[in-house]
Amino acid sequence: MRIPPFRLSLAVSSALVAGLLLGGCGTQTAASEAGGGGETGGPCAGGATSDGGSGGAAGARAERDGVRVVGVVERAGESASPSGRAGQRPGVSVTADSLPGVGTSAGPCVVRYDVTNPESEPFTYTITFSLMDEQGRAMSTVEETVASVGAGKTVQRILDHGGYPADGALDAGRVRILDVERVPSDEAPVPAGTCPASGLRLTADQGDAAMGLRVVGLHLENCGDRTYSLEGYPVLQLLDAEHQPVDGVEILRGTEGIPMAGGDGGAPRPVTLRPGEAAVSGLAWRNTTEFGEAVTVPYVRVRAEAGSDPVMVAPHLDLGTTGELGVRAWRKDESGAGAGRPGT
Repeated sequence: MRIPPFRLSLAVSSALVAGLLLGGCGTQTAASEAGGGGETGGPCAGGATSDGGSGGAAGARAERDGVRVVGVVERAGESASPSGRAGQRPGVSVTADSLPGVGTSAGPCVVRYDVTNPESEPFTYTITFSLMDEQGRAMSTVEETVASVGAGKTVQRILDHGGYPADGALDAGRVRILDVERVPSDEAPVPAGTCPASGLRLTADQGDAAMGLRVVGLHLENCGDRTYSLEGYPVLQLLDAEHQPVDGVEILRGTEGIPMAGGDGGAPRPVTLRPGEAAVSGLAWRNTTEFGEAVTVPYVRVRAEAGSDPVMVAPHLDLGTTGELGVRAWRKDESGAGAGRPGT
């Protein structure tokens, strides 16, 4: 993991938004969205696009791993294209998808971004944006998830955090893309409040770090309506940025071999989860770097046990040159974090 910049999905306060606002913003024609120099007009005229207009989002910071900060658009009746399509790219279909993300706060202009999936299957994207002040200092981070972007499709989304004055908008030039996580949609972690067909919801937490030790928790919630039993360790597959297997890393059963990680409390034992109960495991490693090439593992495919449905999480394991990752056995989560009605 890049140490957890432990991301927080923060609501931008009115004071912060006011510091990020400019008096006007610009809409794009279909030509400008496609990368050309289309004209701007309407109540958002005078703003920026990612193509280099005044105040626009700059270079690689405005486009990363299929995510692109386009610029500013009108909140209602977005006029980029009468058909709802932006500039076409070969082999890519672009749909407005009703521009989800638009809120009810005042203000005619909002920042728009596009997500393009070049893969042959649907992918789910989790994007971390940084909002900057006039001096380019990061003021806040915002995390958004765009679920199930179809193969070869581009969808449009809007950053809209509320607090817009009646005649202002968040300047696209102050929005940076910090990170993009992309996983196959059929392996994406299920969001809170929903339950997969298996009745088991598997997620990873934001992790913790201290003095070179890294720990990420794995959480398994029985959100279904029947009792579930398991014993042993999660089944892991380490993956690179292109979701290909990473070789040369030993996965240790237990964390006793990871300095300062502590023990696991003995051998694995059976765990029975009634509906609403949860189990916890965890990954532990050190990011020590000595001789050799440091290894980073962005993604891990996790199965609760052999034969279970896979879930791909993004802990960003910065393993250094240690070549080792410890995994803890499943234990009943006694904290009550998973307690509640099934499906909640």
